[in-house]
Amino acid sequence: MANEIPRHPKGRTARVLLSSVFGPYSQDDEFGSRAINPMELYHNQVTRLQGPFSLRMFHRSWGIMMIQQNISAPCTVLDFPTREKFVRELEANKYDIVGISSIIVNVRKVAEMCRLVRQRSPQSEIVVGGHVTAIPGIECMVGADHYVKGEGISWMRMHLGEDPHAPIEHPQIASTVGRRILGLNIPATKGATAATVIPSVGCPMGCNFCTTSSFFGGKGKFTNFFNTGKELFDVMCKIEAAQKVRSFFVMDENFLLNKKRALELLDRMREAGKSWELNVFSSANAIRQYTMEQLVELGVSWVWMGLESPKSGYAKLNGTDTRQLTAELQHHGIKVLGSTIVGLEHHTPQNIEGEIEHAISHDTDFHQFMLYTPVPGTPLYAQIKEEGRLLDVDLADIHGQWKFNFKHAAISADQSKTMLDWAFQRDYERNGPSLYRICRTALEGFKRHKDHPDARVRARFQHDGRTIGTMYSALLWAMEKQMKHTNAPFAARVHELRAEIRKHCGRRNPVSLAVGALMLWTVKREVKRLAAGRTYEPGTFIDRTNWSEA
Repeated sequence: MANEIPRHPKGRTARVLLSSVFGPYSQDDEFGSRAINPMELYHNQVTRLQGPFSLRMFHRSWGIMMIQQNISAPCTVLDFPTREKFVRELEANKYDIVGISSIIVNVRKVAEMCRLVRQRSPQSEIVVGGHVTAIPGIECMVGADHYVKGEGISWMRMHLGEDPHAPIEHPQIASTVGRRILGLNIPATKGATAATVIPSVGCPMGCNFCTTSSFFGGKGKFTNFFNTGKELFDVMCKIEAAQKVRSFFVMDENFLLNKKRALELLDRMREAGKSWELNVFSSANAIRQYTMEQLVELGVSWVWMGLESPKSGYAKLNGTDTRQLTAELQHHGIKVLGSTIVGLEHHTPQNIEGEIEHAISHDTDFHQFMLYTPVPGTPLYAQIKEEGRLLDVDLADIHGQWKFNFKHAAISADQSKTMLDWAFQRDYERNGPSLYRICRTALEGFKRHKDHPDARVRARFQHDGRTIGTMYSALLWAMEKQMKHTNAPFAARVHELRAEIRKHCGRRNPVSLAVGALMLWTVKREVKRLAAGRTYEPGTFIDRTNWSEA
C-alpha cells in the first residue's frame, strides 16, 4: 500500500488545508444544494415534519478533524465555509495540499472548489476524500490529483512521510453545534454538550444499501482506532478532562457488536467510578448479547437501531422482536431512535401502509425514515445497474429523502415520495413530538433506577431527575400551551406527563417557570419563522494546528 501512495516532496513540512464543501446548504442552487436536504441530520432525516418541535442542530466534519489531529504538518481545518471564505483562505495562506471532503450529493461543489484551487492557488495539490469518491468516474467529474477512498488518516500520514501505524490521537469534538430547541438557542457551555468519540469506521454487517459499510471495505471490513476497552477508556478520560463532559456520542456503526471491548470498558468504568452515559449505534442482535443491567451499568442512554421490515431478511434483526426490545430499553430509560427503510423490494402500494404502521407501533423516541436507495459504491447500486433499473437522477438528489432513483417493481418514484412523507407524518400524529417522547423515557429510567445499588448508576439517574424536573418540565409546559389550540388531545397527554413528573421529581422551581415562559415565546416565534420559510445554516469554523505564519 505504501508504494501506491506518492510522498509529497515537502513531506511533513507541507502546509495542509482540509475543508468541507461550501454553503449555503438549505437552498436549491446551481451547485447541488437542496432545500429538502439541509445540513441538519435530525431535522432532515428524523424530526423533519415536527415543525417548531423539530430538533435543530449541526455536526462538525469529524473525518477531517481526525486527520488534522493525527498529522504533524501545519494544518488548517475549514469547516462549513462559504464559497467566499474558501477563496479568502486559499489566497491568505500558501497551501501545498488542499484536501476536500464531501458526500456524494455535493459533487458539483467539489468540482467548483477544485476549479477555485487551480485558479487561486495553482501551486496546491488537490486531494478529494469522503463518500464522493465512491461515484464511478469521479476522476472525470472533478479535477483533483488524488482520490482517497476509505479511511484517510493513514493515507495522509503516508503521503506526508509519517508513520501510518502510529497510535491514533483523538481530537476534542463536541457532538453538536448550533443546537436549537423550540426555537431557543442552547448556549454552547463547556460540559453541556456530549463529546464525540470515534472507536472505529466501517460496519461488519454489510447491508447491501449501506454506504458506510461499502466505503470502508464492505461486509466484514472495518478499521478499529481503539481495539480494547482500556484504550477507549483512556481516550474518554482525556476527553472528559478537557471538555468537562459526562456524556459521549459514540460514533461507531455497531458499537455493541464488539462485546469484549464494551465489557472491558464497563470494567474500567466500574473501577474508576465513572458515571458516564453513552449514545450508541447498534443492531438489534448486538443489543441482545447483553442483559439490560449490563446496558444500564455501561451507561447506554440512547441507541440508534435499524427497524427494517421483518420480511427484509437483514441479519442484524436476526429474529428479534424489536417492539418488545424497544419497550424494554425505554423502560430502563434508554431512548431509542428507530430507523426504517421505505420502498424495499417486497413493498407494494397494498402492503406498505401496514409495514409503516408496524414501524410506527414501536413508539420509538425518534424515528428515521429513508427511501431504499441504490447509492454509488454500494452492492445495491451495482445490482440495480446490472439489472438496468437505474433512473437518470441528478446525483444531488440521491440521498433517500426525495424520490426513488431506480425502477421499483411496484412503486413509482412519485409514489415513493408520497409514502415517505406519509411515514413521517403518521409517526408524528400517532406518537407526538420526539421531545415529548424522550422526556417520557427519561422519567421511566429515573423511576426505575434512581435508587440503584450501584452508586455510578444512581448518580447518573439522579442527575437525569434534576434535568427532568427543570429543563424537561419547562419544555413540556411550553409544548402543552402551544399544542392546546392545534392538537388538544395530545396536549392532554403532555399534561399527564407533566403531572407525573411533578409527582416523582417535585414541583417546578422559579428557574423552570421562567425558562418555560421563554420557551413558549420562542416556540410561537419559531412557528412564524418557519411559516415564512426560515432555514438554518451552520457557522464557519477555522482550526489551525502546528501553525506558523508563512
